[in-house]
Amino acid sequence: MTELQTLQHPRFARQYLKIAAEADRRGGAAHRDRLLAGLTGRVLEVGAGQGRNFPHYPDTVTEVVALEPDDTLRASAQQAAPAAPVPVTVAAGEAGHLPGNDGEFDAVVASLVLCSVDDVAGVLAEMRRVLRPGGELRFYEHVRSPHRWAGVLEDAITPLWRRAGGGCHPNRDTETAIRAAGFTIGQIDRFGFSFSRLVPNTLHILGTAIRP
Repeated sequence: MTELQTLQHPRFARQYLKIAAEADRRGGAAHRDRLLAGLTGRVLEVGAGQGRNFPHYPDTVTEVVALEPDDTLRASAQQAAPAAPVPVTVAAGEAGHLPGNDGEFDAVVASLVLCSVDDVAGVLAEMRRVLRPGGELRFYEHVRSPHRWAGVLEDAITPLWRRAGGGCHPNRDTETAIRAAGFTIGQIDRFGFSFSRLVPNTLHILGTAIRP
């Protein structure tokens, strides 16, 4: 079985098409605007899903390479790409082995993806590798609550949530992982957000980290 075959979650992917659309209506679209504002040059988007970020890229971006391992989500992204305001190439691939030479990209975008990768440190190392010195990692992720009992609950539900949610971990400390990978966080916003009326607010982070 290939690496991409192990990353297929067709039932979850079909549900995620609906979940992401609802999340954008509840405020996620505005978060995407903030995530991508001011980007320039060549961008690698890791875990692009169905392409919900594509309409939000500014025209200062010259090219987006959008990587998505799941067949269902990638097919949807390929349909969305021609309508994007910037050139977008959608490709199959996984976060642990990114396309591109060392320092090839001006920016890497990680949007609700670091929660679901198996090896966070390895993925961040790959992101750092393909970024030019001074390049930006733009991140938008849900993370573990700093409140004791909420965090304990997230820890407790993670095994079941991961199996039902395409590998998603609700208890990751992604900010610490980004710093540990050698990035310098330039700005970060922390806020509660619920992607569905049936789900309580969870802590999200949105910001920019620089490869020194």
